[in-house]
Amino acid sequence: MTSKHEQRQKDENNDKFPIIGIGASAGGLESFRDFFSGMKNDTVPGMAFVLIQHMAPDHESMLPNIISGYTGMEVLQVEDGMKVQPNRIYVIPPNRDMLIRHGKLQLKDPSNLREQRYTIDYFFRSLAQDRGEYAIGIVLSGTGSDGTQGLLAIKSAGGIIMVQSPSSAKFDGMPKSALDTGRADYELPPEEMADLLRSLDFWTFSKHQTASMTSPEMDNMLDEISKLLHSQTGHDFSQYKKSTVRRRIEQRMAVNQIEDMDQYIKYLEQEPEEGEALFRELLIGVTRFFRDPEDFSLFQQKCLTSLLAEKSPDDPIRIWVAGCSTGEEAYSMAIIVAEQLEKRKSGNKVEIFATDIDKKAIKTARAGIYPASIVEDVSEERLSKYFEEKTPENGKTSGTYRIRKKIRDMMIFSEHNIIEDPPFSRQDVISCRNLLIYMNRKLQKKVISLFHYGLRPGGYLFLGSSETVGELGELFLTLDSKAKIYQRKEGPQSTYWTKAGRRSGPKKSEDNNHPASVKKSTSTKQKEGLKRFVEQELLKHLSVTGILVNGSGDILYIHGRSGRYLEPASWETDRNVRKMVREGLESPLNASLHKTIKTETVSRYQGIRVQTDGDPI
Repeated sequence: MTSKHEQRQKDENNDKFPIIGIGASAGGLESFRDFFSGMKNDTVPGMAFVLIQHMAPDHESMLPNIISGYTGMEVLQVEDGMKVQPNRIYVIPPNRDMLIRHGKLQLKDPSNLREQRYTIDYFFRSLAQDRGEYAIGIVLSGTGSDGTQGLLAIKSAGGIIMVQSPSSAKFDGMPKSALDTGRADYELPPEEMADLLRSLDFWTFSKHQTASMTSPEMDNMLDEISKLLHSQTGHDFSQYKKSTVRRRIEQRMAVNQIEDMDQYIKYLEQEPEEGEALFRELLIGVTRFFRDPEDFSLFQQKCLTSLLAEKSPDDPIRIWVAGCSTGEEAYSMAIIVAEQLEKRKSGNKVEIFATDIDKKAIKTARAGIYPASIVEDVSEERLSKYFEEKTPENGKTSGTYRIRKKIRDMMIFSEHNIIEDPPFSRQDVISCRNLLIYMNRKLQKKVISLFHYGLRPGGYLFLGSSETVGELGELFLTLDSKAKIYQRKEGPQSTYWTKAGRRSGPKKSEDNNHPASVKKSTSTKQKEGLKRFVEQELLKHLSVTGILVNGSGDILYIHGRSGRYLEPASWETDRNVRKMVREGLESPLNASLHKTIKTETVSRYQGIRVQTDGDPI
């Protein structure tokens, strides 16, 4: 059997060794010193270190000389084109941006002429792309939020991220910003990070251990983990690409210092919180404002202009952004719609339904608050027009921007499982970018079919740069193959795949168990009777808002303005009230439903505080 040392040597020869990017700003010199002094003049074999520190443009860097006193590794100030080798430390020179491509460091003149530059984010993003699961990102002391977005890119690529504990940092702005994402694997003082990196030395070896397993062995283990995850979280990842799931599991194994997948399965069984951690790991995707800006521009030109030309001033514009994560792409869509409305001087109401299965991500999206590093992706004009800088009471900038209310008012963020929950319908646009790439072909086909069902005839579908409509291309007109923009062809709504996985067309009258069926389970006559009954009962009690549900919580009818209590607001469809209820109502609603069904009596709750975006309504 190959020893760890022999395997490490092979990895170094094949350029498959970890590269640790370390970013710091104010107070960073002390943090770098503590980090390398923790190594006690030793090295972490098989790893390379790249240091990115904010410095004044005309300030000569003393960092290489200072760091040399705390490590036995060679310390080099980067020159353009320098190839990264293991067991060395590379320091960015002053007044340069830097990226890594094919294992070589490339220096660039500063791309951002604004007062605040985001050199760390710039490098981390390139590190994620170049190194994938062999990338490790570390954020140390500093002000602002540089490094936060880059760490998320590393996390999405399967790498590991560490953050200096704010209490040990001279300036805690950057560490706090990174920790606020909820994605950090470790929060430590810098002097403790070296020992942790040594403990991760088996990581490369463990990847080869899992890779050496036969396909049936690996498939059986992945199936077992998927079943465990489903039982613990209620979400099914069995139809996600096995390679993606395996990489995420290996990442969690590394974080927990578990070398064997059998051991990890036992750990997953014994530690329920690990199921939640793995669930969140599988959800991580790279998201940015106006990602692929040329594609957004083409979508604006080819789709939105035509869409608005078709609409009368009273017609609403309905858009569904599926897999919205923390909201950047959903807000990007809202902004380009707002720009087109202003250009045409149109006042159409805009309803953008942005959904995801990640409850924490949805909470972030609702708040609409993002680190200042978004200036790398948002133009100054858009930043001024559609964002407001958050400033605390002391008047100093807090390094964050919030989406302005006029844009937030277009949005309805909701927890929704695209695989299991009924789709939205009659949409003008569906945007789902870079979610399908994680699914196998069967699941991709189901989701594309659901999108076809959810679009009105002539509606537009906007996918990610690596995605297509695949086998269902006959249902769509391709408007731009590069930007992945499609238009639903005229004709009947497509058949689609139900939650049970079987092919289904328009429902027969006896098949009434799916709330999103094309042919509704309740006849028009029956619905009118329900409507009259509900309205009469509501009037008896002088109620202004009411919702009729069945025993499962599926909504049969909505009366009045329900937006204060449900998301989506006033959306008259057969959806489940448990999925749509706002913060503060979940527990009393569930208790009330249970009591009423069990006792067949009226149950009332008073004094409930309903919230949205964490604030009382």
